[in-house]
Amino acid sequence: MKQIITKGITYLEPLAGSSEWYWGMDYTGGDLYEAGDLYRDKHPIQRNRGILIRYPEGSVYEPVHTQPGQYLGKPVYCDGKVALLMVDFPKEKIHILTFDGTTGKADPLAVLPLALAGDCYNLMLKTSPLLLTRAPQGNRFYILWPERREFVLEDCESFVLLDGDRMYTEKWYEDPDYRDEVLVRDVKTGKVLERMPGSVWPMPDGQKWLLV
Repeated sequence: MKQIITKGITYLEPLAGSSEWYWGMDYTGGDLYEAGDLYRDKHPIQRNRGILIRYPEGSVYEPVHTQPGQYLGKPVYCDGKVALLMVDFPKEKIHILTFDGTTGKADPLAVLPLALAGDCYNLMLKTSPLLLTRAPQGNRFYILWPERREFVLEDCESFVLLDGDRMYTEKWYEDPDYRDEVLVRDVKTGKVLERMPGSVWPMPDGQKWLLV
């Protein structure tokens, strides 16, 4: 049995889109909305830690050493690199960084005002391409970066990926049996262009599989 020193992080998840990276986080589990509440309530734990582990060798990286009031969100894998999301609540900034496994360093990609998101409810990175998104309660969905778009989705519909001007989402039904449907929307207008039964699964090599 190989021992992996994580300094207390004992749960890992595979990083979607990669066959070699796993990630883990302590305390908030990647919920930035909860983290904001903890910070505003002056909770004694005012930061979280995130690690990346490369398979199969088990090398552990901690790309960002957070300061008080800084919380990490769930990372994603895009274009051969890990992208990281961090919110600095004292400075009211959103940081997007990229981690390169060959150098072991995280480099800044974008710094955005927290006011752009309003709050951190369902604030997260998505791929592909790399996007900062937010899905508040209700049927609205926002792309906040690299450009801003707003969509009104149907009930039980959620974002999957963006391919050029075509935005793929999925919707689930229970009528009465459970089923999935893929919607293709025009990213500029939000208009539904196509509906297909099944679900979309992005693969590590860039393929998109439609499961029907």
